[in-house]
Amino acid sequence: MSYMALYRKFRPTVFSEVKGQDAIVTTLKNQIKSGRIGHAYLFCGTRGTGKTTVAKILARAVNCENPQDGEPCGECPVCKGIASGSLMNVIEIDAASNSNVDNVRQIVDEVSYCPTMGKYKVYILDEVHMLTTQAFNALLKTLEEPPSYVIFILATTESHKIPITIHSRCQRYDFKRISLETIADRLRELTAKEGASVEDDALNFIAKEADGSMRDALSLLDQCLAFHYGETLTYEKALDVLGAVDDGVLTEMLKCIVAGDTAHALDLVDEVSVQGRDFNQFTGDFMWYLRNIMLVKSSDISAQTLEISEESLGRLKEIAKAVELPTVMWYIGELSKLSADMKYSDQKRILLEIAIIKMCKPQIQTNTDSLRERIRILEKKSEGVQFVPMSNAGPTAAGPVIKPRPVREKALPEDVKKVLESWEAICETLEPSVRSFLSQCKMSISDDDVLLIVPTETLAELYLKKEGMMDSLRSAISEQVGKEVPIELKGVEKAEDFTDHYVDVVNMFGKQLVIKDDTM
Repeated sequence: MSYMALYRKFRPTVFSEVKGQDAIVTTLKNQIKSGRIGHAYLFCGTRGTGKTTVAKILARAVNCENPQDGEPCGECPVCKGIASGSLMNVIEIDAASNSNVDNVRQIVDEVSYCPTMGKYKVYILDEVHMLTTQAFNALLKTLEEPPSYVIFILATTESHKIPITIHSRCQRYDFKRISLETIADRLRELTAKEGASVEDDALNFIAKEADGSMRDALSLLDQCLAFHYGETLTYEKALDVLGAVDDGVLTEMLKCIVAGDTAHALDLVDEVSVQGRDFNQFTGDFMWYLRNIMLVKSSDISAQTLEISEESLGRLKEIAKAVELPTVMWYIGELSKLSADMKYSDQKRILLEIAIIKMCKPQIQTNTDSLRERIRILEKKSEGVQFVPMSNAGPTAAGPVIKPRPVREKALPEDVKKVLESWEAICETLEPSVRSFLSQCKMSISDDDVLLIVPTETLAELYLKKEGMMDSLRSAISEQVGKEVPIELKGVEKAEDFTDHYVDVVNMFGKQLVIKDDTM
C-alpha cells in the first residue's frame, strides 16, 4: 500500500479525538443524544482547525445505528459504508470548483430522493464562500426548509463573504485556532505511535510554525521526518528543513539595530541568505519576535499567552530592557511596510537591506515617524559626556574651561539676566530630550523684551514645536525667576535677522553656560 500522509492517517474518526474544539464537540454530541439535530450548520474558522473533520464525524453520528454517548460506533453497516465511501448518505462538494448556479440546482433536485440506508442525507459544502450570488440565492429556499432527512453542513474560512440570508438559516460554529500546547501534545502522541524520535524543542517549533492549524503541523512534521528519515529530529534540523531562523539570530539583529551597527546587521542578512532562508519568512519571524517584546514591555504577560516557554519569556524580558516601547512599535511598522512591499518584488534581499539600514540609521530619514528614534540616539550619545561646572573650573583633564564673555547691559533686560543666571537650575527640571535639543539653540531678545529661542537645527525646531513643549519651558522658567518671562520660538531660517548679541547654551545638562558677544 502507498504511503499515507500523517494528516490523513491520523484524521479523527470520533468526536473525542478532535483537539482544541471542546465547546463545539460537546454541543454537537448533546444534540445527537437529545435528538435536537439542526437542519443546517455553518462551520467557520481558519484552515486546519477541524471543520471538515467534525462535519464528517457529525454525518456518521447522525446516521449511526448504535451511537454511543453521541459518538458514531464505527462498527455498524452505515458507519462502515460511509467510511469506505460505498454509502452515498454523505455527499461532500467542493464549492470552489462547483460554484455556479447550475451546480446548486443539481443539489436542489437531488434532495428530493431519500437515503436508501440510514436516517439522513448529509451535504457537506466545503469553502462555501466561493459560491456565486446566484448560486446562494438558488440554495436559499431549500436551505430554509429542506426535507426532514436532509442536513446541510457549510464550511468556510471566510465567513464575512457569506450572505446574511445564509447566516440566518444556519447554526453557526466558530472553530478557533488550536493552541501551541495542544498541537505539540498531539504531535508528541502521534510520533510515539509512529516510533519516530523527535526532540520536544523541535515539536514546539513545528507547532509554532503551524500557526494554530493541526493539519499544517502534521504536514510540517511529515516533511521534517522524511528529510531526516531514521534520525532523531532535533530543533536545529527542523529549522534547517523549514527554512526558519533561530531566535538567537533575531536577538542579534535587534541588538545591532538598537546599537546602530549597520555592518553587523547586514552581515546577518547575508548569513540568512547563505543558509537559504526565505526573506519573507525572516521578515515575518522578526516582526513576530518584536511583537512579543512589545507585549512584554506593555504588560505583565504570561508565557502561556505568548505561547512560549518560561525560559524564552525570561530572555525576552532581558532583551526588552534595552529598547523603548515606541521604538519597538516603530520597528514593527517598518517591517510591516517591508512585508507588503516584498509581495510584489523580485529583489527581496535589497528591500530587506534598505529596511535594516533605515532602522539602524533613523537620522537619514526625513519622515516624522522616525523622529522619536532619532531623539533616542541623541540622548544615548549624551549619556557619557562629562562637563565641568563653571564654579569649579580649572586646568583639569576635562580640558580648558570656556570663560563667559561679558554681555552689555543694554542688550538684555533684568528678567532675562535672571533667566540666564538660573539656567542651570532651570535645565535640571527639564527632560533629557528637551535639554538635548536646547543645546542646538541660540537665545536672543527682541525689541519688545521677548526672550527668543532660535534653533540652529531643523530637528530641534520640530521637537520644540511639539504641542505643550514651549508651555513646559515657560513654566520651568517662571518657577525659577518668579515672573512670567515672555518666550517665543523662532524658525531656523530667521536666525540671521536677530541682533548679534546672543547666548549660546552649549551644555544640554545645564552645568556650564557660555555667553558670547560677537561684537568683541
